[in-house]
Amino acid sequence: MRAMIRFAKRPRLRFISHLDLQRFFQRAVNRTGLPIAWSQGFNPHPVMSFGSALALGWTSDYEIIDIKLSAPMGRKRTEDAIRAALPEDLPVLEVRMVDDRHPAPMALVKMADYRVTLEGEGAGAVLAQISAFMARENVPAVKKTKSGEKEINARPMVISMEPFESGFNARLMLTERESIKPDLLISLLSDMAGVEPPEAAIHRLLLLGEDGEGNLKPLMEL
Repeated sequence: MRAMIRFAKRPRLRFISHLDLQRFFQRAVNRTGLPIAWSQGFNPHPVMSFGSALALGWTSDYEIIDIKLSAPMGRKRTEDAIRAALPEDLPVLEVRMVDDRHPAPMALVKMADYRVTLEGEGAGAVLAQISAFMARENVPAVKKTKSGEKEINARPMVISMEPFESGFNARLMLTERESIKPDLLISLLSDMAGVEPPEAAIHRLLLLGEDGEGNLKPLMEL
C-alpha cells in the first residue's frame, strides 16, 4: 500500500531546495508512527518519491509525495499522522491511499499549471507579447539539460497562456522529453519585448496527467 499526499509549499519555505525537502520528509515520516517501508541495502531510507521537483524560489499548491507503507493503513489515520509531522508552511491538502501497482506520480505527470506574477520595469512590455507568442508556430530557445544546452522549439510546449493584470497563467508541458519552465518562458517573452526579464514570483497551481482514455486530470484523480 502507498499513500499519495498532496501538500503545499508556502512562501516562507520557497528557498528550501528539493534535496533539503527530501531530507526533511525522510526525517518527518519517521516521527509519524506509521509503518513506513524502508529500502534495502547499505544505506536504508524510507521508500518515497515526488511527483515533480519544484525549483528553488517557487511556491506551490500542488506538490505530491508518494510514501510506501509496509502494512495497510486507513486514509484518515495516515493523513492525521503526516499532517502532525509537517510544519504549517508545508500543509497537507489531500491524501489518497493507492495499491502498490498504481504508477508512481513522476511517471504520470504530463503538464503543470502555473501562476506567474511579474514585478518592476518591463513587466507590462512582457505581458504585451503573450498574444504574439501564442500566434507563432516556432519560438527557438536554448534549454539547459543535464547533458548540456539544447536547442528547442518552445512554442508547442506552451499549451495555454493567459495574462492578468500583474502576470499570467500558463499550462506547460512537463515530461522527461518535453518540458519548459516558467522562467525560460519569461526570458523568451522578454527577448520578444526587447527588455530585461522582470522579477517574477512563480507559483505552481496543478500537476496534470492523462487517464487511460487520454483525458487530462489532476494527478490526485488518476
